Amino acid sequence: MYCQYYVSFVLLLTPNILFCASAAVHSHSLDDPERESDGAYRPRDSEHFNDMGHNVEFDHEAILGSVKEAEEFDKLSPEESKRRLGLMLPKMDLNGDKFIDRDELKKWILNSFINLAREEAEERLTEADEDGDGLVTWSEYLRDSFGVDTEEELNPEDTGDTGMQLVRDEKIMWKTADRNGDGKLDIAEFEVFTNPEEHSVMHPHLVSQALREKDSNGDGMLDFHEYIGERAQHQDKEWVMTERDKYDHELDSNGDGLLDEHEIHRWMIPDNNEIAEEEVSHLFASSDDDHDELLSFEEILQHHHVFVGSEATDFGNDIDRFDDEL
Repeated sequence: MYCQYYVSFVLLLTPNILFCASAAVHSHSLDDPERESDGAYRPRDSEHFNDMGHNVEFDHEAILGSVKEAEEFDKLSPEESKRRLGLMLPKMDLNGDKFIDRDELKKWILNSFINLAREEAEERLTEADEDGDGLVTWSEYLRDSFGVDTEEELNPEDTGDTGMQLVRDEKIMWKTADRNGDGKLDIAEFEVFTNPEEHSVMHPHLVSQALREKDSNGDGMLDFHEYIGERAQHQDKEWVMTERDKYDHELDSNGDGLLDEHEIHRWMIPDNNEIAEEEVSHLFASSDDDHDELLSFEEILQHHHVFVGSEATDFGNDIDRFDDEL
C-alpha cells in the first residue's frame, strides 16, 4: 500500500520521509528515488540484473506490459500460463508466419513499455484525483505531493531555495504537459508529466534543470568537476577514478572534456530502443533452441516461464532466494 500522508514540503526533503512518500510523489529533482545518484533517470531494466542475480519479473513485464498482469501470471498453473501466452502469440506475429523474429519482438516490447508507463500513471492519477473526475488539477497535485493548496503556502524559510525551485520546475513541466491549456491533466497528459524521461517534449526541461543544478560557471556545459559535484565530498579516490573513466569513455562522446546539451541528454535520458534490443537478445538467448534467429510458437511456449512466468516460476524464485539466504 502506498503511504498516506499530509506533510509539509520540508518533510518531503527529509530522507526518511522521502522514502515513504516517494511511492506517491514523482519528483523531478535530482533527489528523485527513480534517478541515479549522478542525476540520470534509471532505465526500465535497471533491476533486470542486480546483486540478487537475474530478476525475471522484468522479462515478464516486458512481455505482458503490466505489473498487475505479471503478478497474476505468477499465480497461474503452468498449463494456464501457457494457454494464455498462446493466445498472445498471434498478436505478436505481425506477418502471420507462426514465428516471432527479432523485429516483431522488439516492437511488442516497446509497446509494453508504453503500457507500463500508462499503468503507472493511472495509479498515480487515482491517488491525486480527489474528486474522481479523471483529471488532476494543480491544487490537487500540490495537496497530494506537498500537503498544501497553493505554492504560497510553501515557506522558503522552511524549504530552502532548492525546495522552492523544485516547485517552480514542477509548474513549468505541468504547463508543458497540459497540452490543451485547461489547467488540468487528463491521463495522457498526466503520464507525460509523471514520466518526463519517456516523452521528448519534456527532455529540454530535464536538460535545462540539470544545467541549472550543476553548471556552476554558466557556460552551458558540464566539466568533470561540475558533473560529480558535491557527490565527491564523501567519496574516496577510487570512486573519483571510476567516475572519471565513465565521464571520459561513456559520456563525453566527442572527447572535448565537456558535456554539451546533446551529451547531457544521452546521459540523462534512457534509450528505450536500446533497452528493448537488449531484452530481445536476452529472450532469444534463453529460448531460441535451434539458433535460427526465429522463435517458433513451440519454442516460446516451451520456455513460457521465461516470457510470462507461472506458479512454478514463482516457486522457483522463492527457492533461489532461500538458497541465496543460506
